[in-house]
Amino acid sequence: MIASVVSSIDELDARSWNTLLNSDYPFLQHDFLLALEQHDCLASWGWQPVYFVLRENDELVAACASYIKTNSYGEFVFDWAWADAYQRSGVEYYPKLVASIPFTPAQGARLLAKNNDANLKQQLIKLILGFCEKQKLSSAHFLFCENDDMAALTEASLLTRFDYQFHWHNQDYSCFDDFLGALTAKRRKNIKRERRSVAESNIRVEIIPGEQLSEDQWQKLYDFYRVTFLRKSGAPTFTLAFFRAVAHYLRAVFAFNENEIVAGAILYEGNNTLYGRHWGSLDHYDQLHFEVCYYAGIEYCIRHGIARFEPGAQGEHKIWRGFLPVKTRSAHWIAHPGFREAIAEFLQREDRGMQQYGEQLLESNPYRQSNAG
Repeated sequence: MIASVVSSIDELDARSWNTLLNSDYPFLQHDFLLALEQHDCLASWGWQPVYFVLRENDELVAACASYIKTNSYGEFVFDWAWADAYQRSGVEYYPKLVASIPFTPAQGARLLAKNNDANLKQQLIKLILGFCEKQKLSSAHFLFCENDDMAALTEASLLTRFDYQFHWHNQDYSCFDDFLGALTAKRRKNIKRERRSVAESNIRVEIIPGEQLSEDQWQKLYDFYRVTFLRKSGAPTFTLAFFRAVAHYLRAVFAFNENEIVAGAILYEGNNTLYGRHWGSLDHYDQLHFEVCYYAGIEYCIRHGIARFEPGAQGEHKIWRGFLPVKTRSAHWIAHPGFREAIAEFLQREDRGMQQYGEQLLESNPYRQSNAG
């Protein structure tokens, strides 16, 4: 077994990488990761790529895409309190290692291994943690992990954590009204009222594959993406060149008033899942956010037989619109013994609170009992 660490996905064969991934999860495809590197989405924001690789007889058998971070921006698993505690104690928290997709809170594989081999995953974890110790990194964080990876990371004695997102699941609905029929009368009435408000504003919504967008539509989509961040004093970290490079995964949701595009959202499709990512509008239109970001995506999933719709991080209001709470999990290696013990105690307390929070969320289940499962 030969272990190596490389600084660009371009150093790894695309076919071998994608074969190892063995999934159409868009955010770990070789071309997606390469587009992040090539189109100025990483270095300016504190993400330095590091790829851990295991080969056997020249065959790629295990790998992990990760990044050395000098901040905690764009991770969606908040460790700012940990960083603050380190600073107050005079201990450096940065740099650290993060195995996740930059600015993308989408659950997926983090430890790629041929045949999902548990032994290969343990060897990969050993390689990663050995690198962190040698480079004197404060910690390693594996975010939005699938269950198999969490099992491997737990076996390796990493600390574990969970939060909630809100996902929609397709119960083989034949149309949007079929989905509405699964909801309680109160929630069904609320959604109909929201959609009617949009229709009465003379707005129609259309989803266009990225590869079919015109030059004008690309520019409008990017302007919508940027304006939301700028209004909130945030940073639009993805470039237009990046979005164009991953157009075959991208679906653009446009809202038209007459022939003018007044709002848009960016979705990605893959892994039998639709992923909602970004949204923006020129002006305020009543209920339009829900139509563009939620209901259009649900209709798209029903029409194309897609099993799941993940509209992004946070947002308890999503429950009332058919999205149920789902646990998202992360694992954490902490180098400093004292902080590892303190963080472990904190996570135990947090787990109890999150369990109670999850129980409260389920009290808002919008589905009729016969359709809740």
